[in-house]
Amino acid sequence: MSLSTRLEPLLAHWRRWPSREKNALKIAVGLVLVLALWTLSVAPSLATLRRADAQAKTLATELQQVKAMQTEAQALQTQPVLSFDEAVRALTTNTQQTFGASAQFKLAGEQASVTLKDVPADALAQWLVQARLNARSVPLEAQLVRGSASAGGPSWSGVLTMGLPAR
Repeated sequence: MSLSTRLEPLLAHWRRWPSREKNALKIAVGLVLVLALWTLSVAPSLATLRRADAQAKTLATELQQVKAMQTEAQALQTQPVLSFDEAVRALTTNTQQTFGASAQFKLAGEQASVTLKDVPADALAQWLVQARLNARSVPLEAQLVRGSASAGGPSWSGVLTMGLPAR
């Protein structure tokens, strides 16, 4: 059975319809096609276009942050290498100046252990930055417990194990 023989009953039925119904069906099919075209091609493109400005701003901000980190990394690379003793001295001084009696500093091999008691979060963040910059020391392990929040903000207690340059 060929396609034309299968379509003959439909074509005969189509010819019997009044022209008004034929036009209404043509308009309905046209509207469905326009809706399908809109849904599948135009609407996604417009949505992408609407999001483009926000995404461009976000990407520009991220690019600035990456460039700032790159500059910081390059600055750290150009700094002279610290000896083990200089790093210990810098970390000890930084710990005493920042935390005072709220911290104890212990040296064990090529690592330093700093025990903190109710240290303000802001002071801890600043101390970590200074430890990285001045002593070239980074945390290897942190066992911290958040203390009660005071007027100055949250506090932390626990032990930080800091890596030091090789001897």
